Amino acid sequence: MIRKTIAALAFALLATSAHAATPADTAHWLREAAAVTITRDDWGIAHVHGVTDADAVFGMITAQAEDDFNRIEANYLTALGRTAEAEGEAAIWGDLRQRLYVDPAALQRQYKASPEWLRALMDAWADGLNFYLAKHPEVHPKVLTRFEPWMALSFSEGSIGGDIERIDPADLASFYGTVVPRKVADLGATDPRGSNGIVIAPQNTANHRALLLINPHTSHYFRSELQVTSDAGLNVYGAVTWGQFFIYQGWNAETGWMHTTSGVDNIDEFAETVVEQGGVEQGIRRFTRHGTALNPLTELPVTLSFRRPDGSMAQRSFTTWRSLHGPIVREEGGKWIATSLMWRPVEALQQSFLRTRQSDLASYLKVASRQANSTNNTLFADRKGEIAFLAPQFMPVRDDRFDYTKPVDGSDPAADWRGLHPLSALPQAVDPKGGWAFNTNDAPWSGAGADSPKRADFPRYMDQVGENDRGRHATLLLEGRQDFTAEKLRAAAFDSYLPFFARALPPLLAAYDALPPADPRRAGLAEQVALLRGWDFRWGVDSVATSLAVFWADTLARQLRPALLDRELPDAIVTRVDNDRKLAALATAADRLKHDFGSTRVAWGRINRFQRLDDSIAPHFDDAKPSLPVPFTWALWGSLASSSANASPATKGGPGTKNWYGTSGNSFVAVVEFGPRVEAWAITAGGESGDPASPHFADQAQRFVAGQLRKVYFWPDELAGHVERRYHPGE
Repeated sequence: MIRKTIAALAFALLATSAHAATPADTAHWLREAAAVTITRDDWGIAHVHGVTDADAVFGMITAQAEDDFNRIEANYLTALGRTAEAEGEAAIWGDLRQRLYVDPAALQRQYKASPEWLRALMDAWADGLNFYLAKHPEVHPKVLTRFEPWMALSFSEGSIGGDIERIDPADLASFYGTVVPRKVADLGATDPRGSNGIVIAPQNTANHRALLLINPHTSHYFRSELQVTSDAGLNVYGAVTWGQFFIYQGWNAETGWMHTTSGVDNIDEFAETVVEQGGVEQGIRRFTRHGTALNPLTELPVTLSFRRPDGSMAQRSFTTWRSLHGPIVREEGGKWIATSLMWRPVEALQQSFLRTRQSDLASYLKVASRQANSTNNTLFADRKGEIAFLAPQFMPVRDDRFDYTKPVDGSDPAADWRGLHPLSALPQAVDPKGGWAFNTNDAPWSGAGADSPKRADFPRYMDQVGENDRGRHATLLLEGRQDFTAEKLRAAAFDSYLPFFARALPPLLAAYDALPPADPRRAGLAEQVALLRGWDFRWGVDSVATSLAVFWADTLARQLRPALLDRELPDAIVTRVDNDRKLAALATAADRLKHDFGSTRVAWGRINRFQRLDDSIAPHFDDAKPSLPVPFTWALWGSLASSSANASPATKGGPGTKNWYGTSGNSFVAVVEFGPRVEAWAITAGGESGDPASPHFADQAQRFVAGQLRKVYFWPDELAGHVERRYHPGE
């Protein structure tokens, strides 16, 4: 049977291949494909099985490419610093940012020095992508016509915003080339990207089984959903960032994990004192002062290609600089600023894959001891009933006298990183007595109630974000309950309460009540005040008060945003805005509703919409085309279920919109129950496929906006009866 399969695939491959492949390549790929079976369920989700883990990786990446090769290539153009080759010279500064860390020659050396098992996975990853391209000549990559195994090391951690993205490309442009005007968004506040993770111990559940909520808030369509199994014991399900070969947020038969973006400070800037020596004849050499020593700055040439408007290619070359603290990214106050961050691609890729195979908390922590997770908190649960909150494991030891939220003096050795904190010294909550833990991108100091780690026990750099309204919301839902089921956890994830407005609106109403009887604002705002006074602070598609409240908060956020981070806006609205300004914003909100929607009383679902028109990575929207009402709001206002939506401004490509369309927020949501057999329910934004012609392009959209999770077919008997297609890659 395998020989017949190989023969059939070989004929098809040779008949259709338009991408260069040697006969040896073809024969090797066909053997790999014959060892893999892909089963598509009735939602189009791939259940991939291979003989070995490497075979499973081959099938996993092939299935992803079938669903959305465009997003795979886009992610690796970003990771490799090659986006300008597709999009033009404007993208070159983002590429330069990557290349300050991503050196292809260094990654090739690291690939060759990697453990044999990891090289086998990287080899299979590249083979799967190249096989897909050879089999699909109708697919035209923008740049990457062939993938090399070492490229997998450039994108070894699945977060939506990697550490490197803390560096502003505009700063690089100013330092290394052209002064680029900074773009100022005209959409007011944006909803900070983040996630929710909740774990509940058996003692707090009706059937004494641990529960896990996976609720990342990312760009829509940022991850694929699939299952990967092998005869070697791999069996994992969940969300994978397009192009990677490990499940980023998910579960296996024994354990489950959810990652939330952390508020730790483990990316630091050092202000370097640069000393020049030499002259014109002998050449100028640059050093940085470090204590009493002078350390040479390293020159690193970087050449980047970019696409001209006529389609031809050109290049720009840069001399970049690196101090002992890291690459130089800008100049400030006469100092060169270097950025220190984690760049451990081999360890990170190992940790990302190996954690998907672990059976309990102890084995998970053993994998975490590689300390190559810098951006993510983890919420963990397992079949034994263990639950935990874990902080990122990459945590440099520093002198807490320094304020690392600002550039520190690079000439002072006392400010240097001094190794990493051991895992035992990090904030964590393991099997908390209260029976629950959560994180909502907030501080860990309240994430397990009374059993939370104590702020006073840790350096201040272990949290730089504080509390948020989602955390307050989660605490209200979790504290003192022992009746949780999978369905009740799902309901909690979509609970409609908005704690921000519960604390922000009473002062507004009090300000109105304090107005003198003759003040014209009394009559002008009477209708709006009456509406908000009778509101229960809960969103809903039919809620008129939600619309007014959100537009009021958004009006103030637009005013405050230039001076504040988005996550600072809720507290600032409550505590730093005077009464007159709050009342004026209410009048403005009513005017905006009237202007955009023809009335001051507009149901929230009329405004807040979900629409998927095509697979563009930069989405666009059209008020004249079908869309669905979305009941939940920005996470910024304390909604656990998040829709980060805004109106679209007019551009050359279209007139803009009045409706608010979500571009991020809830993306993949899952509830997992760890019993004798793991069970799960999940939903993905839109659908699994990126092809608008596919029945699975938007078949989950209605469930997505309703928070109606579907049963996950984790076990073969669950999948039976729901099989749409079963095939070998390439058939």
